[in-house]
Amino acid sequence: SLQNGNAMAAAAAEQQQFYLLLGNLLSPDNVVRKQAEETYENIPGQSKITFLLQAIRNTTAAEEARQMAAVLLRRLLSSAFDEVYPTLPSDVQTAIKSELLMIIQMETQSSMRKKICDIAAELARNLIDEDGNNQWPEGLKFLFDSVSSQNVGLREAALHIFWNFPGIFGNQQQHYLDVIKRMLVQCMQDQEHPSIRTLSARATAAFILANEHNVALFKHFADLLPGFLQAVNDSCYQNDDSVLKSLVEIADTVPKYLRPHLEATLQLSLKLCGDTSLNNMQRQLALEVIVTLSETAAAMLRKHTNIVAQTIPQMLAMMVDLEEDEDWANADELEDDDFDSNAVAGESALDRMACGLGGKLVLPMIKEHIMQMLQNPDWKYRHAGLMALSAIGEGCHQQMEGILNEIVNFVLLFLQDPHPRVRYAACNAVGQMATDFAPGFQKKFHEKVIAALLQTMEDQGNQRVQAHAAAALINFTEDCTKLVLEQVVTSIASVADTAEEKFVPYYDLFMPSLKHIVENAVQKELRLLRGKTIECISLIGLAVGKEKFMQDASDVMQLLLKTQTDFNDMEDDDPQISYMISAWARMCKILGKEFQQYLPVVMGPLMKTASIKPEVALLDTQDMENMSDDDGWEFVNLGDQQSFGIKTAGLEEKSTACQMLVCYAKELKEGFVEYTEQVVKLMVPLLKFYFHDDILQLLNTNHCARVRGPEYLTQMWHFMCDALIKAIGTEPDSDVLSEIMHSFAKCIEVMGDGCLNNEHFEELGGILKAKLEEHFKNQELRQVKRQDEDYDEQVEESLQDEDENDVYILTKVSDILHSIFSSYKEKVLPWFEQLLPLIVNLICPHRPWPDRQWGLCIFDDVIEHCSPASFKYAEYFLRPMLQYVCDNSPEVRQAAAYGLGVMAQYGGDNYRPFCTEALPLLVRVIQSADSKTKENVNATENCISAVGKIMKFKPDCVNVEEVLPHWLSWLPLHEDKEEAVQTFNYLCDLIESNHPIVLGPNNTNLPKIFSIIAEGEMHEAIKHEDPCAKRLANVVRQVQTSGGLWTECIAQLSPEQQAAIQELLNSA
Repeated sequence: SLQNGNAMAAAAAEQQQFYLLLGNLLSPDNVVRKQAEETYENIPGQSKITFLLQAIRNTTAAEEARQMAAVLLRRLLSSAFDEVYPTLPSDVQTAIKSELLMIIQMETQSSMRKKICDIAAELARNLIDEDGNNQWPEGLKFLFDSVSSQNVGLREAALHIFWNFPGIFGNQQQHYLDVIKRMLVQCMQDQEHPSIRTLSARATAAFILANEHNVALFKHFADLLPGFLQAVNDSCYQNDDSVLKSLVEIADTVPKYLRPHLEATLQLSLKLCGDTSLNNMQRQLALEVIVTLSETAAAMLRKHTNIVAQTIPQMLAMMVDLEEDEDWANADELEDDDFDSNAVAGESALDRMACGLGGKLVLPMIKEHIMQMLQNPDWKYRHAGLMALSAIGEGCHQQMEGILNEIVNFVLLFLQDPHPRVRYAACNAVGQMATDFAPGFQKKFHEKVIAALLQTMEDQGNQRVQAHAAAALINFTEDCTKLVLEQVVTSIASVADTAEEKFVPYYDLFMPSLKHIVENAVQKELRLLRGKTIECISLIGLAVGKEKFMQDASDVMQLLLKTQTDFNDMEDDDPQISYMISAWARMCKILGKEFQQYLPVVMGPLMKTASIKPEVALLDTQDMENMSDDDGWEFVNLGDQQSFGIKTAGLEEKSTACQMLVCYAKELKEGFVEYTEQVVKLMVPLLKFYFHDDILQLLNTNHCARVRGPEYLTQMWHFMCDALIKAIGTEPDSDVLSEIMHSFAKCIEVMGDGCLNNEHFEELGGILKAKLEEHFKNQELRQVKRQDEDYDEQVEESLQDEDENDVYILTKVSDILHSIFSSYKEKVLPWFEQLLPLIVNLICPHRPWPDRQWGLCIFDDVIEHCSPASFKYAEYFLRPMLQYVCDNSPEVRQAAAYGLGVMAQYGGDNYRPFCTEALPLLVRVIQSADSKTKENVNATENCISAVGKIMKFKPDCVNVEEVLPHWLSWLPLHEDKEEAVQTFNYLCDLIESNHPIVLGPNNTNLPKIFSIIAEGEMHEAIKHEDPCAKRLANVVRQVQTSGGLWTECIAQLSPEQQAAIQELLNSA
């Protein structure tokens, strides 16, 4: 027993150590905390669990230490369950389960009990097996017992566990559905305990969200909504917005659940939003419900125009909620209005609602309100009216475009408003409209808008007046010099940027002063001014061009270099850095190759900025709640209680830096070579960043690496290839995805045969297959949405946008396959077979024309690059291809005709009978009445070219003598440049072999041939560096030697045609 006593004493001492460790983990001292974290990490899993449970159980231990232990145990189960739990002996597992339930029942302190319930929920989540069996039946029994217990604490515990893990019933859920519903209803009606009502409402929401695809369940649980809405209302007045937040989540994820009680939901949100006794956060959340629905269920909300009409004045009222601020006009730093102010929230809500519901509905409702506000003697209403006008521009784009002239004239009046903040709002409106209605806005109104500015700027003797003009535009009084200077500089830059070469006369007026600012504005508080001035100089340089700017270029470069050398002493958040980086890139554009000498100085800071490591974190929802107040973080919900957080500060700069690298690589090409490697090493890991897409552009500019020779390029390619393929599989943003796919296809074209290994092929095959399957699935989903009860024409518009996006990705799949076929030829066919059924599906008659077009393009590549082996698949594509030559859609006709042309050119003998069959079909298209109209001409030219290829490559399949005269009458081609070259080359073959039908008896056809050549030259159908141009010129020169014939040919040409022949002779 002595031994036992010793062991117990040792264990107690260890546990004591552990309490100290928990204390240190909470220490504000970084060194202590880091040390404690390392010690904690090194404790083996089973001991961790024992110590943590012991600490949680010990009610005499310090409150913070117990809470910390609870958080750590939950984290351990959520992040390392599979490493720790299954290895525990089964009696220990059983002990942990019963221990947890025991502690919940003993715990008296409510926030601690919640934390222990979180642990139980986490354990339950991990104890549901693959088939959905819950392997902790005692846990379920505990839920059932507790929820109907007399003890409020236990009822809370049961609801908290269910809220945290609504999937706890696993595959028994359907069986218990009525029981679950009864539990929730019962708790929602608990009149004595508001906390139970709140928790059961949150649990209901969590359950609905966890079953977001189960429409039958929504119907079954629809009658819980009135109780839920009641709880939303009650909890708000107890200063708890958690249920309201749940309602926002439902509106965001499962808006259809609200449909049976939508009117009530909207009325409640409207009431809470308008209740000034609630705090701002709650009112904004209530508004968020309506705004979110306008984004996730616009068609459903458009049916409730009465609510929308009442919401608009609410938002406008919020926008009027502004503070009087004596010092506003003189405040030195432009403070961003508080992000959580009602005014900012109202404005953002209005913007989103206009975009969600569309201008057709919103503009008529809001127009009168804004007009009245603008006539209000109180400045706050005029300010709000102008801000509202800025906010709806994007959503009401089409509707406002028609009346833009009146709007602009009206807004410009407010640039003279007596109140400075109204003038500010007017500038904001002008600036916002310039963005929303570009480039038409600039074209139509630049006179009016810039007039006020330029008119006064022309007073050359008086710089005070000039400064005042810019200040008036940016609407501040003259006393705040530094701020005004910053604004003036920005105005000058934007004027230069807009006016371009028209700015030249003002160049000498401004440049000396600007250089003066850069030289002398060295104090810390002038950093922003100096940065903006550097930007302004480089923009002016770009506007007026190299010749005018060259006189100052070397001065400016010296000034920049001086700043650059002090760069290493700059603080990381120095505002000049980002301006400097952009200015360098503009200087590079202006100076071109002459910029290369400065690269060594520039690249250091640029690479430093481009490689800022963004802070990212993978958090579960509980942790996120504690962080969401921390500013500068953005979260992306990954589902399943996980969120991805990224600190966006620094990302903008990083993105700018990446854009600059692209700019240098593009402008300097070979001159950039020595930096390519480090840039690629930096860029590839960034492919994982969905947040900024400039990073991808760089991969496209990899051409400068070619200078370094093949081994170097291969190394770089291997480094990039895996990352590119991964990114194609995982990138969620379709714009970024299409960029990546485009880059990938380009790279394969450059690298050629052998650039992909078997693993690459296997992974890529799987990804392309998934992309095509997703393409078909999305089409089906759109069809389903067209059947929806809330379907309307605006839904149709957005479906068509989605459709365009999808087709764009399909074109990129086709690009990638094209680059693979052209590099690998028939070797790649066995790999292609996994995609074959999907491509065949694309060309089925019932599919939309873009599907058929791109499906045919893929088969065109198979024929062109993989023949004669391609005939193996002819049964899948030949019939459709022949049929589609006469399709209604010109795009489909073009793809089919191109295919028949390459079939004649590259297909083996097996294809001969089909060439014979194709000819009359092609002729029918060429001879139809409207074959030369703008939308048909490309398809027709591909048909003409295909006829030429059949005669050239399979002459024994058709009667060449009979077809040739027709074919000549259809020439020249001028829209499709590639096919034009093919037909001209064939024409040269025929002329050079003195073909009697082409030349005609006694060369009588030569004038016709001359006019064909002249027309081709006039339409620039053939580039002069193309060997074909030389052949055509030689034909002409041969005729030139026989005097009479030459005169006769030239005489029949118009003056333009004669000039064209001369041009050809001079240049080829």
